Amino acid sequence: MHNQCTIQLFADGAWHDVASVLLVGPEELGCLTQTYTGYAVDWVVAHQGARDAWAISSQFEVSLEAQALDHWPVALIDMLPQGFGRGELLRQLNLPETLAASADWRLLQAGAGNPIGHLRIREAAAWLAGHAGPRQGFTDEEVAQRSDGFIDYLATHGLFVAGSSGVQGEWPKLLLTRARDGLLYLDHTLADADAAEHYIVKFGRGPDVHLATILRHEAPYMRIAGHLGLRVHAPLRLRNQALFIRRFDRQVLEGRVLRLAQESLATLTGRAGFGVAPSHDEVCHKLVQVCSDPACEILEYLRRDLANLALGNRDNHARNTALQRDFNGRLALAPVFDFAPMYLHPDGISRRIRWDQNDGGALDWGRVLDAVCATCQLPRAPLVAGLKAMAPRLRDVADDGAAFGLEPEVRSFLATAIAAQVRTLEQLR
Repeated sequence: MHNQCTIQLFADGAWHDVASVLLVGPEELGCLTQTYTGYAVDWVVAHQGARDAWAISSQFEVSLEAQALDHWPVALIDMLPQGFGRGELLRQLNLPETLAASADWRLLQAGAGNPIGHLRIREAAAWLAGHAGPRQGFTDEEVAQRSDGFIDYLATHGLFVAGSSGVQGEWPKLLLTRARDGLLYLDHTLADADAAEHYIVKFGRGPDVHLATILRHEAPYMRIAGHLGLRVHAPLRLRNQALFIRRFDRQVLEGRVLRLAQESLATLTGRAGFGVAPSHDEVCHKLVQVCSDPACEILEYLRRDLANLALGNRDNHARNTALQRDFNGRLALAPVFDFAPMYLHPDGISRRIRWDQNDGGALDWGRVLDAVCATCQLPRAPLVAGLKAMAPRLRDVADDGAAFGLEPEVRSFLATAIAAQVRTLEQLR
């Protein structure tokens, strides 16, 4: 049926049909169309009550009870191509690049065949299988230099093809996988049995010097995140204007690929569409409800927001942080990603997710902790200690930013914000 799709979930080395989504409203409304979603009966029998990776999301536990929503399940919206990838896929489908919500359903059924995480749309996977093109490997240098052969291959077989550009955002990105022969392949063209390492490769955008500076600083910012004690996955590697990012939603174990569930804060809080954001307070409330170690994850979440403020990462929208779920009941924040000096963005990006009644100008961390501890029923002392432990590490960044890879202009700009956060932490009780 054109108004229905099947959600598949990867587990135990295979894809399973686990749920179906039926459009109840008109397709033209895009992701804000009314839907009816239900799990397959055999999946419920095997995994009833699950909210970890056996489920579509932590907010839709495996059950015979269906969900009737005024929009798509938000987990589907997480798979919908956006930004650069959306425009490229529209061209492949011979649709106008300016087509808005009315194209969403068609984009989902072509562009969600190989997204981040462990879910896909069966119809999109079938479309992708028919448009995959030949398998061809490239060296890291050929990818980084965007060599004639690499660009010609992409152009001939669909530039930023749907199966290897399923990463939302404005930057051109590809999903590339290193095979056992050492070469990089478009992710969807390489069999799991041949995979060794999985990457997102983010490419520079145009001539704007500020965008280039942002890209150059993602690797230093990830080093800083690790120094601050945030949860990180692997170092980032910049070659020319190509940033190689090791994926944390894929693991290669004993020759088999394990796909881990990724759930955006938008899905966690049920925020449909784009441009809408929950408050930090709402996110914390949800994290406490679903995470395996609530106190640990709330502290991690607070520390990330403090780091964002100190380091000018203003682009904290609801899809720049994710929840990771495994098949053994663990639900926790995924490692940090998209951590960069976004204050430099030429569009003047503002802070998106904020604390209720306490997030204009200077943030009062004492009031934040008052609210979090009351809402989440957590003791204050460990949170205070965890935040205050960041102060000397932030001083390290301010005092010796060059050692982390920060360029002079960025170091100079950050000095004031870092000093302000350090003062606040020193006064925190």
